[in-house]
Amino acid sequence: MSLSRTLALIGAPTDIGAGHRGAVMGPEALRVAGLAEALRERGLEVVDTGNLSGPANPWLPPVDGYRHLPQVVEWNRLVMDAVQAQLRAGRLPVLMGGDHCLGLGSITAVARHCRDTGRKLRVIWLDAHADFNTSDVTPSGNVHGMPVACLCGLGPEPLTHLGGSAPAIVPAEIRQIGIRSVDQGEKRLVKEYGLDIYDMRYIDEIGMKRAMEEALEGIDDDTHVHVSFDVDFLDPSIAPGVGTTVPGGPNYREAQLVMEMIADTGRLGSLDIVELNPAFDDHNRTGKLAVDLVESLFGKSTLMRD
Repeated sequence: MSLSRTLALIGAPTDIGAGHRGAVMGPEALRVAGLAEALRERGLEVVDTGNLSGPANPWLPPVDGYRHLPQVVEWNRLVMDAVQAQLRAGRLPVLMGGDHCLGLGSITAVARHCRDTGRKLRVIWLDAHADFNTSDVTPSGNVHGMPVACLCGLGPEPLTHLGGSAPAIVPAEIRQIGIRSVDQGEKRLVKEYGLDIYDMRYIDEIGMKRAMEEALEGIDDDTHVHVSFDVDFLDPSIAPGVGTTVPGGPNYREAQLVMEMIADTGRLGSLDIVELNPAFDDHNRTGKLAVDLVESLFGKSTLMRD
């Protein structure tokens, strides 16, 4: 089913890169929604390693185009080290964020692990946003809009060189699904770097099944699949508990299909669940939905036919 049967949950309670407070409560909301129990019911061994402990959010304006850069670097280093340790121990790391800037630390660790073990990397980035901003194109300075750019070597050196060298990944290793909010300057950068993006217009035109077939093409036994699941990927009508809602996202069935098709590859090796913000949620509805979808990622299927 997956590269590892033992899952290691890693809590990273911070909203250090976000524009709204609240993602700091994401890991606890996932625990309350029963993430560990649901995965154990799938026959998986689950170890909750607890929460990482990093710097508090000072909630300050940008300095030289970036908000909280030293703290963002520190949190991502903690995440990188934690994910790396679990991969080395032969476990499948599940990062419970926190905001999406943490994908930088997580994927930097996974990319290094793939280089060390001679595996190919495929990152499936489920998000409403391309997260390919730089300080030049985003006035907010919020780093949760920049992790993909940083992973591809574009951004401040402490982030692009988090793992010691840059870029951590090349654009050909990432597929972005569900994108529907891209800044004007970001559009130019995305085209320049040749990112493979399956935006909602494209998904509307060809259907989610065909889009996912294209996004998963080329995955084989030597591929490590990393899923970076930003909960704002989902339509806000079913998932209100996020800081940056963007209408027009995948509905419940489309999201289930995405997860089931990734599970069908049998190559899932690591996972981020980020941007869950209970402060904007309704009775942890979004947390419960995230758990439901993650179950599908680990093999819970609605399929009745062979």
